[in-house]
Amino acid sequence: MLLQPTLLSIAGSDPSGGAGIQADLKTMTSIGVYGAAAITCLTIQNSRGVSKVQSLDPEFVTDQIQAVLSDHNVTHIKIGMTGSRCILHCLAEILHSFPGELIYDPVLAATTGESLLEDGGVLTLEEKLLPQVSYLTPNTSELQFLSRSSISSQGDAIHCARLLLKKYSEMKAIVVKGGHLEESSPVVCDFLVQSDKTIYEAKRPRQWNPNLHGTGCTYSSALASYLCMGHDIVTAFLMTGRYMDNIISCGQNSSASTSPQNGPLLHFML
Repeated sequence: MLLQPTLLSIAGSDPSGGAGIQADLKTMTSIGVYGAAAITCLTIQNSRGVSKVQSLDPEFVTDQIQAVLSDHNVTHIKIGMTGSRCILHCLAEILHSFPGELIYDPVLAATTGESLLEDGGVLTLEEKLLPQVSYLTPNTSELQFLSRSSISSQGDAIHCARLLLKKYSEMKAIVVKGGHLEESSPVVCDFLVQSDKTIYEAKRPRQWNPNLHGTGCTYSSALASYLCMGHDIVTAFLMTGRYMDNIISCGQNSSASTSPQNGPLLHFML
């Protein structure tokens, strides 16, 4: 019997289904990858914002991960919201010997501004987890924060990505997502910045859609899914751009939320 590869998501739970573990599993399923999940935090949130975060016991998180690793052919792991410094420590420990690739979406704050990483977690992140990451998919504010540099242009963003790649020798590439770069431009440009200094660009028309809750989680999970399917990083990067273009266009005239903006992406409409 053929043993299917498994993509494990380690992230927080969103009860509204728009982001976090829920968005990750929807993305993996829609692409055709088997997804497993280890929850780090419980949240109370919806399209209007995050009102409460409860980090789980680190040992419980570790046990979830171990249960999947001991029973599945996990080739790739996607990490999202980690929640606490102690959970970060445990993740760094248990994933240190993981032979596959780690795709990390550094969820530091919600789109609506709420912090999603407790005080003291950033130093642990930088010292323990980032050195193990294969691919990083930050948004503009996360890239600015991690690189300790300001970004006002595509060139700035690429420069920041190169700074991080120089700092973390095990990191193979950083995806610079263009949704929040040069927002007045009718074109969205994503960049794949590789450790060998090669840069690939993917362009697509900027679409109007108020329902974008979970785009960061979805993007990172899509990239991880295509890597899990065996594609190289350049192909996975280009396929992810097309996937996001399709999923954003699907929700232009339909919403799962009563809120006039920031409703969730509609994965089932693909």
